[in-house]
Amino acid sequence: MSANNEVVINPNSRECVRVIQLTDTHIFAENAGKLLGLNTRQSFEAVLERMLKEEIAPDFVLATGDLSQDASVESYQYLVEKLQAFNVPCFWIPGNHDHPDTMAQVLNYGVVSPERIIIADHWQVVLLDSSVPGKVYGHISTPQLQQLQQRVEQNQQRHSLVVMHHQPVNVGSDWLDNLGIKNAEELFAAVKNNDRETCFLWGHVHQDFVGKQAGVQLISTPSTCVQFKPSSNEFSAGDEAPGYRYLSLYPDGHVESVLHRVKDIPFTVDYSIKGY
Repeated sequence: MSANNEVVINPNSRECVRVIQLTDTHIFAENAGKLLGLNTRQSFEAVLERMLKEEIAPDFVLATGDLSQDASVESYQYLVEKLQAFNVPCFWIPGNHDHPDTMAQVLNYGVVSPERIIIADHWQVVLLDSSVPGKVYGHISTPQLQQLQQRVEQNQQRHSLVVMHHQPVNVGSDWLDNLGIKNAEELFAAVKNNDRETCFLWGHVHQDFVGKQAGVQLISTPSTCVQFKPSSNEFSAGDEAPGYRYLSLYPDGHVESVLHRVKDIPFTVDYSIKGY
């Protein structure tokens, strides 16, 4: 977590705060770049088109890591251009495929912002960098954990949405469960004194997951491109369609989330590839 200032968002509705999460776009520098045989720019644009048609516009957008596959300037330039279409603030965090310094240079234009703390009505949103240079698994640094704990304990009037790239719990796939946040116990400890509601939101696993642990609501969201097969011991691509998540954050701490799959687009995945 950087020393960035808080960003205050005034929700469009007095009823709730509305958020779109998109994740794991895996954009390449080249227009023709493919992940497991799927053109990631084409799939992202199809998902983006669907998101922009939401009946009720979001108050802000969260892009939760692995935004690039090759960490190229060109991939981030493409994303920062496309995200302007939302016309609402867009906040991001890096994933294991990203290069945080390059992201900070490029993803800081127009509606796209590198800020990591958002205040929106009865909620505070804290974005954490779980990436570890050169590694696929995740880890939350001690300074970030300390700042998270401080924010939770000193802002008891607000519920907390804590956003990261890597998963803080096992999701039931052996190979993925080895690639989550290695110090997840410390993450849960940082929010244990929260008298309000806490929700953890992440990407990385390329699949839908909803659960609860230690009083914390847990949500992961599918990729805008290729999915990973749930409950798989080894790496395996899934046949689910690309997607995104629409969340409504209510004043009483209730989180309502709707997963959208973009099924009306043609996409081809090479299931013979055993890694990404």
